[in-house]
Amino acid sequence: MPDVNDFFSFRNSVDNISDDDQKQTANYLEPISAFARTTYKSIYVIDYQAKGFEYVSDNPLFLCGHTADEVKEMGYAFYFKYVIKPDLDLLLTINTAGFEFYEKIPLEDRKNHTISYDYHLKNNEGKVILINQKLTPIFLTNEGKIWKALCIISLSAEQKSGNIKVYKKGDNKVFKYDLEGGFWKTQEKIKLTSREKEILQYSTRGYTINEIAKTIFVSPDTVKFHRRKLFDKLEVANISEAIAYATNNKLI
Repeated sequence: MPDVNDFFSFRNSVDNISDDDQKQTANYLEPISAFARTTYKSIYVIDYQAKGFEYVSDNPLFLCGHTADEVKEMGYAFYFKYVIKPDLDLLLTINTAGFEFYEKIPLEDRKNHTISYDYHLKNNEGKVILINQKLTPIFLTNEGKIWKALCIISLSAEQKSGNIKVYKKGDNKVFKYDLEGGFWKTQEKIKLTSREKEILQYSTRGYTINEIAKTIFVSPDTVKFHRRKLFDKLEVANISEAIAYATNNKLI
């Protein structure tokens, strides 16, 4: 039976924080809190030295009916209460694979990486939702260990849990973890054409196919053609899933 300590890898053991490390943190939660007020996404901060949550936004998506302070107090016990059992095991696998990957990144490059994955939460009413979590370092110790990390939660555009990917800022490659094989593989980021981006952008504003066609001076059949290509490229079934996928993966 896993416990909370299983989430804290020996590869990222943070025992002592130096004075130089402490100087990084002055008032850093203020902009995070300000950002949380502008988005539906839930935000929380992990402190790997304290082995808990330092900050939890009051956006309800992640809270499962609790207040932000209650979730902050629970810390990693929250996962054990609200993540479904198969996905709790998945999170432990992601934790191990993620820190193994991170350990191989040059120290000066570590803050430029973000890991993304999907898992199910079951709230206190018994409703199960699939969410996407992105985790990126905020502060590193002098040894390059992650001291504090920012987590951003949104609704997933996928159909199942997993989908473990690491992105590097400014890089067109994506590192994807193969759960069955237990290894990382590299793939190119999906690239959208200007027309596909245009159709997505108008769709996010609620335009119908006919309204998009009229606005960009093409026929409705042309819009439908580009939408079909877009759905195939993103491996989604409809425009709502396409918008969610493109937004979560910074394609628009």
